[in-house]
Amino acid sequence: MVLFLRETDIHQLLTMEDTLPIVEEVFRQQGLGTAINRPRFRVRLPDGVLHIMPAATPVFKSLGFKAYTTFRGGTKFLFFLYHSDTGELLAIMEANRLGQMRTGAATGIATKYMARPEARTVGIFGAGWQAQTQLLAVCTVRKIQTVKVYSRTPETRRTFSQEMASLLKVNVQPMDSPEEVVRGSDIIITITTAREPVFKGEWLEPGVHLNVAGSNSAIRREVDDDAIRRSDFIVIDSKEDGMIESGDLIIPIEKGILHWGQVRELGDIVAGYLPGRRTPEEITLFKSNGLAIEDVAVAAKVYELAKAKDVGIELPI
Repeated sequence: MVLFLRETDIHQLLTMEDTLPIVEEVFRQQGLGTAINRPRFRVRLPDGVLHIMPAATPVFKSLGFKAYTTFRGGTKFLFFLYHSDTGELLAIMEANRLGQMRTGAATGIATKYMARPEARTVGIFGAGWQAQTQLLAVCTVRKIQTVKVYSRTPETRRTFSQEMASLLKVNVQPMDSPEEVVRGSDIIITITTAREPVFKGEWLEPGVHLNVAGSNSAIRREVDDDAIRRSDFIVIDSKEDGMIESGDLIIPIEKGILHWGQVRELGDIVAGYLPGRRTPEEITLFKSNGLAIEDVAVAAKVYELAKAKDVGIELPI
């Protein structure tokens, strides 16, 4: 029998406290070379795209793939989880919440290792659904006191600020300009659908950490050339993926501002091969594209929780 889990089940089962250590461990396994990730590949049609993300995480006895479509009617996600020893199909789950949680957790883990320990102020660009778990994860790994929010629509950022202040129990304020968000922030998050940079890199202050998480397209970027030039340490979730879909890095590399030899992977930091931050003054940047190994590891945790709590529907497959 195969377990089928809906979005409501994932919401019920999975917390950020569950997700962070799983994502941290899978990045450690990546650094050790024991997790197998394959870049996202896309089947493009005139009206939409099919995206496939396969991976294996033997430490969690799991392998699988996420398949999702982006068409005019919206985006739909499914994840297929298999046992890595037997090949048995264990679960099929709707995977929108799964992706939201693992994306936020990746930012949280990068922040844990790369942001200054005393960081207390976050500036975030974007006030959508993904932005919620970005803040939740960062506030879990750092004692955040103030969050500054900017998005293109004033009403959206006001509503988001009110909701997140209630959820996180911290001071969350909507800002009227991008510069207000950047100035004085210890941590900056970009989680937008922007095609062009959302702030000027010249505004960055010494010691800030950036989480750049919105784009996974070679032709879109959220940070400008100055932000790349001023970043002393640039880290990505996967170089292999990044060379295909990280416009934030591909565009400055094509200009000669950066080269791939200067970019390191988060797994190397979590595995202990590199420090996440060398001095309090340096500017650090994490570029997140979202990896299939994150999906597999978190899906395995969801399956474990579902079996323990008798959640989901058994399918006769």
